[in-house]
Amino acid sequence: MRPLSHEAAAAFADGLAYDARGLVPAVAQQHDTGEVLMLAWMNRDAVVETLTTGRVTYYSRSRATLWRKGETSGNTQRLVELRMDCDADTLLVRLDQTGPACHTGRRSCFYRAADEAGPVAVEPAPE
Repeated sequence: MRPLSHEAAAAFADGLAYDARGLVPAVAQQHDTGEVLMLAWMNRDAVVETLTTGRVTYYSRSRATLWRKGETSGNTQRLVELRMDCDADTLLVRLDQTGPACHTGRRSCFYRAADEAGPVAVEPAPE
């Protein structure tokens, strides 16, 4: 996706229904496979920066600042398409992931499945 103008990005961001903290959940999905990679949060500034730069940016709740995915790890996310859901309160970030998306080194943060014995890893730990 080509980066949007600041005006177009701001208009999209202003159409979202943020929670009381000014955040919306953002589901990160690999654009060509449909694989769900992670869930993060975006505030208005993160949405605008993502749309104007093409580099996926989230809001870190623990650090209370913008988090440019891959800034320190090199595991970047390039925006392909940003969609809002029917209620405008959740985002689907269709992207191209470089390297693992999860801080554990796995491709996806969703590597554990429900089992009688408790959560079971369905994706092996990185070597």
